[in-house]
Amino acid sequence: MADGWTRVAATADVAEGKCLGVRVGTKDVAIFHLPGGEFHATDNICTHEYALLTEGWMEKGCIECPLHAAQFDIRTGKAMSAPADTDLAVYQIKVEAGDLLVKL
Repeated sequence: MADGWTRVAATADVAEGKCLGVRVGTKDVAIFHLPGGEFHATDNICTHEYALLTEGWMEKGCIECPLHAAQFDIRTGKAMSAPADTDLAVYQIKVEAGDLLVKL
């Protein structure tokens, strides 16, 4: 889109407490739906070693990498545990008319 926002999914595509991996240009992006209706977007690739975070486990606002159990704060992208020591990139996300739009 001209304003930098890209539609990535419908809100109904990401159930509360779940996540969804999408491709935005050349980026693998993870869309998270936290309890209470919060949506967040981060890189979908672990910063420690290549693994899709959306194949991991969500719990208490964190995503755990399925490969080596590194944890990241979904809201901030902060690496919360070893072996990851580099934070995830986070992206702006908004809900518009039932759609999820991300700005990289």
